[in-house]
Amino acid sequence: MSAIHMRGIKPALTPDTDALTKAPTAPKYLSAHAKAEWKRIMPQLIARRIITKADLAGVESYCISVGIVRQIEEERAAAGGHIDVKLFGVMNRAAQTARQFASEYGLTPTSRARIGSNAPEDADDDDPLAV
Repeated sequence: MSAIHMRGIKPALTPDTDALTKAPTAPKYLSAHAKAEWKRIMPQLIARRIITKADLAGVESYCISVGIVRQIEEERAAAGGHIDVKLFGVMNRAAQTARQFASEYGLTPTSRARIGSNAPEDADDDDPLAV
């Protein structure tokens, strides 16, 4: 494909030769929600062999963003469901940031499809639904 046709198309994620083989402990400074997200996603990232030490800052940022969204939602629920417009803006930006990081690390259905993790290992070439 020429460079013109590749514009806007993300390259496929592939296993990294320097990939971590063991999940590092969540950084102590993360909030409880962010640590929970770290513990939830890290095994997936390690199993797919797409995360390296160089990626950990981005994973931390993803977890922090998810933590912010959850914290604001807890506060909103505790306030009887009242929506604070300023906090909604912060939550919306944090959710958007989390979504962008999630896509980078193969944590969304679309990005997982790019790395082929949704395809069964014994996929049949004659499958009429295969695209």
